[in-house]
Amino acid sequence: MSKFLLLAASMLALAAPAYAAAPATTTTAPAGKPMYGTFGFDTAGMDKAVLPGNDFGEYANGTYLKNLVIPADLSSYGMFAKLRDLSQERTRTVIETAAKTNAAPGTEAQKVGDFYASFMDEAAINAKGAAPVKPALDAIAGITDIKQLSQAMGTANRIGIDTPFGLGVLQNIKQPDIMSVYTGQGGLGLPDRDYYFDAKFAETLGKYRTHVAKMLQLGGIASAADAQKRADAIVDLETKIAKAHWTKVESRQVDKLYNPVALTALATTYPGVDWAAMMAAYGIPTSGPGAVKEVIVTTPSAVTGAAKLMQTEPLAVWKDYLAMRTLANAAPMLSDAIVNENFAFNGTVLDGTPALQPRWKRGVDRTTDALGEAVGKLYVAEYFPPESKAAADALVKNIIAAMDVRLANLTWMDPATKVQARAKLAAFTPKIGYPDKWRDYSKLQIERGDALGNYLRAIDFETQHDIDKLGKPIDRSEWGMTPMTVNAYANPLWNEIVFPAAILQAPFFDPNADMAVNYGGIGAVIGHELSHHFDDQGRKFDKHGALADWWTPQDVERFKKLTDKVVAQYAQYEPIKGHHINGELTLGENMADLAGVNVAYDGYRKALGGTPAPVLDGYTGDQRFFLGFAQVWRTKYREPNLLQRLTTDPHTPNNWRPQVVRNLDAWYAAFGVKPGEALYLAPADRAKVW
Repeated sequence: MSKFLLLAASMLALAAPAYAAAPATTTTAPAGKPMYGTFGFDTAGMDKAVLPGNDFGEYANGTYLKNLVIPADLSSYGMFAKLRDLSQERTRTVIETAAKTNAAPGTEAQKVGDFYASFMDEAAINAKGAAPVKPALDAIAGITDIKQLSQAMGTANRIGIDTPFGLGVLQNIKQPDIMSVYTGQGGLGLPDRDYYFDAKFAETLGKYRTHVAKMLQLGGIASAADAQKRADAIVDLETKIAKAHWTKVESRQVDKLYNPVALTALATTYPGVDWAAMMAAYGIPTSGPGAVKEVIVTTPSAVTGAAKLMQTEPLAVWKDYLAMRTLANAAPMLSDAIVNENFAFNGTVLDGTPALQPRWKRGVDRTTDALGEAVGKLYVAEYFPPESKAAADALVKNIIAAMDVRLANLTWMDPATKVQARAKLAAFTPKIGYPDKWRDYSKLQIERGDALGNYLRAIDFETQHDIDKLGKPIDRSEWGMTPMTVNAYANPLWNEIVFPAAILQAPFFDPNADMAVNYGGIGAVIGHELSHHFDDQGRKFDKHGALADWWTPQDVERFKKLTDKVVAQYAQYEPIKGHHINGELTLGENMADLAGVNVAYDGYRKALGGTPAPVLDGYTGDQRFFLGFAQVWRTKYREPNLLQRLTTDPHTPNNWRPQVVRNLDAWYAAFGVKPGEALYLAPADRAKVW
């Protein structure tokens, strides 16, 4: 799935020749006042000294980015983050209201309020130090054999601790009407395998070794005398685990992630682990309703490699490793000393963020993680009126219709394949704003004063919720994001796209903004998510959500020739000197951006109904559409965070995403882009996939 995410007259004169002159017409404005500018776009944030054809992102956003200051507690900042700030503030209001209310025991308001109040009681948490996690650490210290180690890993997985054998209950990608148990690679303390081997991360790896030693001391796991030696052994073990990991590019191939193994055959197929003990500790049923008969292994060679290490590496090192993972998982809920050390490495070293977020922000996020839909119910009632949902529904329908026309007119797809593609689109489900049916939290126990316990019980509650789905019909009404999330996603297994309430706000969607800006903003996001169902991985799922090969070999060959052009195009971009965008890793998201802006443009032209678009403040409708698209990607990064994204993130950095417009003929016409300008592509070189 995919998941989502602001001049002087003389300068205006310098930019004027860069695009076609606007026809003389009376300027009109939207009925109400939009959030940004006079028509929904912040023209003051442009850098009109830059030709659109040389750098469209800089032309549309340059002054905004030049003046943008990243807050000390963030690793990047821009339009997504500004909207997230607004969502956080609003969520804080509804949570703090619940915390101050003397709600009846067992009610959702009591649980929301007590979870947040427990986290906010900093004095009580500091007084406890590392004591809340000590029982778990003592249990790990008492492990004497592989069976007990396997059990401990099963228990760890159940409460969200990342181990080399990740466990989870998800839909079966070949039989989407049933739930299955999955296992696959995990267990690294650094963001990706490359951090252990690539020379550019050597300094970071050294700092990680120091960080692990400090954490072992703060958690009471090791003394000052032996902490560094034990930390080095942990990092050396992680390095061996990382060596067997699949790369990010390899892990994108969804069809290669389906490797079912009979539960009874796990021990012989992947020897070295006591799988029965691990599964039992996680809570996987092996008899009765929902009994599991097989497990789907996503990364077989990585699991094989980690399983061998269970036998070859000292048990004492494995115990220290698991203790460190347990402490790292609990760290945000513990005393300031542990929180600060955890942030010093993960926040400052890895992301370049100078300051820890205020406690209330962390409290809002943790409460939302634990009781997302209980908080969401309060949020929607206060901040998402029915009119916004209705307007978004109408826009989505228009984009889907535009996508259908695109599919019908594809020249590279076999006619029989197009029939199936359009049938898949017709079976499509959009979800807007919030769930029709809210989650039931009646079985989740929240106790005021038990910050870590509340956090762990909430994760365990979610794990059990998933386990309980085994052997039962799929509930397709469920959501994978809360209404307060500033993002969106496509779920190929359910043939759906989902847009939470919080993203349906300016600059993505503003009911008072010009229609062109809204289509360039949320319209392109809708088209982006929609297209994921037909991209290089989404196309591997049929209209029922099953992993199936419904394209002809010729379709695949022609499609790859087109996508190779996209890979090469993005590989030219160099956000940090010496570090280019990985065109293979980001292919799916770049394809979705390309499709999204194309389909949204079609939707916009359709919405005009054949009438000419007005000119607003000197900008034509097409210009406003492309500027609206560029505006949502205004983002500035700290370099360590940007480097991490270039290594691990399947998305192109936001501030480079507006450049996709160089593939649209309409953009050239709108801004008069000419040969010789940096972004100019000859018509034959433009990526015309959708």
